[in-house]
Amino acid sequence: MSKKKNKIYKKKGRIIKDLTKNIFKILNEDTNKQYNYKQIAAKIGIVDTDGKTQILKKLAELTATKKIKEGDRGKYQINKDRKYHVGTLDLTSNGNGYFICDDFEKDIFIPSNNLGKGLQGDTVKAYVYSRRKSSKQEADVVEILDRAKTEFVGVLQLNKNFGFVVPDNNKMYADLFISQNKLNGAEDGDKVLVKMIDWPENSKNPFGKITQILGKPGEHNTEIHSILLEYGLPFEFEKEVEEDAAKLPIEITEKEIAKRRDMRKDLTFTIDPKDAKDFDDALSFTKLENGNYEIGIHIADVSHYLQPKTILDDEAYDRATSVYLVDRVVPMLPEVLSNGVCSLRPHEEKLTFSAVFELNEKAQLVNQWFGRTVTYSDQRFAYEEAQSIIENCTLSDDIKSYTMPLDISIIDKEYEVAPEIVEATLKLDELAKILRKKRMKDGAISFDRVEVKFNLDEDANPVGVFFKQSKDANKLIEEFMLLANRKVAEFIGFSKGKPTNKTFIYRVHDEPNDEKLAALQNIISKFGYKINTESKETTTASLNQLLKDVNGKAESNMVETLAIRTMSKAAYTTQNVGHYGLAFDYYSHFTSPIRRYPDVMTHRLLQHYLDGKDAPKADVYEEKCKHSSKMEELASKAERDSIKYMQVKYMQDHKDEEFEGVISGVTEWGIYVEIKSNKCEGMVRIRDIKDDYYIFDEKQYAVVGQSSNNIIQLGDDVVVKVKHTDLERKHLDFSLISH
Repeated sequence: MSKKKNKIYKKKGRIIKDLTKNIFKILNEDTNKQYNYKQIAAKIGIVDTDGKTQILKKLAELTATKKIKEGDRGKYQINKDRKYHVGTLDLTSNGNGYFICDDFEKDIFIPSNNLGKGLQGDTVKAYVYSRRKSSKQEADVVEILDRAKTEFVGVLQLNKNFGFVVPDNNKMYADLFISQNKLNGAEDGDKVLVKMIDWPENSKNPFGKITQILGKPGEHNTEIHSILLEYGLPFEFEKEVEEDAAKLPIEITEKEIAKRRDMRKDLTFTIDPKDAKDFDDALSFTKLENGNYEIGIHIADVSHYLQPKTILDDEAYDRATSVYLVDRVVPMLPEVLSNGVCSLRPHEEKLTFSAVFELNEKAQLVNQWFGRTVTYSDQRFAYEEAQSIIENCTLSDDIKSYTMPLDISIIDKEYEVAPEIVEATLKLDELAKILRKKRMKDGAISFDRVEVKFNLDEDANPVGVFFKQSKDANKLIEEFMLLANRKVAEFIGFSKGKPTNKTFIYRVHDEPNDEKLAALQNIISKFGYKINTESKETTTASLNQLLKDVNGKAESNMVETLAIRTMSKAAYTTQNVGHYGLAFDYYSHFTSPIRRYPDVMTHRLLQHYLDGKDAPKADVYEEKCKHSSKMEELASKAERDSIKYMQVKYMQDHKDEEFEGVISGVTEWGIYVEIKSNKCEGMVRIRDIKDDYYIFDEKQYAVVGQSSNNIIQLGDDVVVKVKHTDLERKHLDFSLISH
């Protein structure tokens, strides 16, 4: 497909995705003017019949909900009589909020006294008006349409005849009143899960009942379970789900093998983290007579075992993802599946779903095949073991076996790696590097972020911090997984030079927001860096250069974090707009069905089309995509909270030490400092800086001393000491020793 054609398809996908906003933007240009669907289509750049049909559908929907009105026949304008709008709430920690609604380009401020008992994430009806002395809009919540959540984690403060639960989440501004008969055996000081059951009109506080006692605040399991429950994530399976999983037939029958491509004799191995228990993927490697290489990306065939409309499938869909906390994994599937029957363990036959590619020496794709297979893994490697082969062996005509050193071996003894596996590892690494180089040349962005990991003792206490970096072995696996994900999406979504419009699950990532890029430029200029945003190509190239330039510098983690925040969020959808960060026009998630439900849906749809069946309706899958994206976000928040919890716990034992840090954020109430040696972040409150009276200067990302004109600025090096640790709120307070 030509680049020009592809840009048109991607632009159309993006416009359709944001159709409501695009229509409102046009109608708001002149609220007295009326437009027909052809004029609207022309203004937003839609020229094909399918796109115009979608505009007509959307106009009918907006008219039915009275968001717009039809004036002359077939002509539309903003419904100016309408003062009420439906949207969601985003609250701040100081008690105010913002109303987020497609009807408006910008979020609308809501002062705390206008929240109308609305809580974080609630869907609400709001009255929007302009303030008297300015044209700035504000909103007033008039009705709660749907609560985002009704269960909260907090600590019970018990009086004689009643109690209050003080929520852990600082965006929950009201404590929950608990009557004597709703305590459920909880005692003063317990950390609990409370369900909101009512919020009477005349009451300042919602009423709740305690549904679960989690334990005492500060206890390890109490805090980890609190993190999961705060985001509505379960930490164990119901008995009936475990029983359903235990009943699954796990024998691989000859009848089942006969339906599949038999690849058990192909050299196959896995490369995973050394502590992994669930092995989603394996690679096979075969040298062909024509000098090319057949590489199989074999993925656990979860959809064979996980049948629709079963208890097990419903549970997997509800969870949508495994959750990776610092000290544990909360799996999407019960252990009998995730670590057992589906896991591609060494020296076991497994049912797999495979993408098989023929590549030449230049890593160019010559041929491809997709389908169900049966495979046998000859070897299991940890990343460190594969890396040892890559670093210590070379491709030659006389490749010998490799002795895996004792200090790297995952079986705690030296062992011999067969010559054919050594050769396969080295050739796969060589091909992966060519694929990666091409991907970067095509405009992919390289976020090789340092990952913070903890050494834990037997009681899950953090006794050390180390940084995990992606090396060649990690990148080898990454490139072949990306290849499979990309080619599966292309196979379904694109044919004969144009999109197929078949319903499919895409993993999309939109282009970065211009305003966020400008804000990033403003910040990084203080460190002497710059980005060129003239075009998509220059933006990508300069972002990559920025990430390369900051690598190893004190400010690297902060700049990388800020750069990531300029990016749109990746999400699941049936509307393909491409993946900006990877520079792919088509991309799906196919390679991790043990831990991601969208991959299960991808497998089912791929087999559906391989069987020659017609496309199912997209609406059902779009809803499932939204749910999966939401659950992924909640899991990500829980994962971040578990890291913060461990960082605070680690710093509790280092209160007497001084640490070098870098200022990673500046606000009106304090400066955030990230410690260089362990990436722990805490706050120095402005009121605790005693050498002067400091005022926040938003433009300089700094606080300025009123007498001395001393500037404490984003990116400055400082020395700090731990002042206070709060495990429950996962918060660190620092004292500033020197600047």
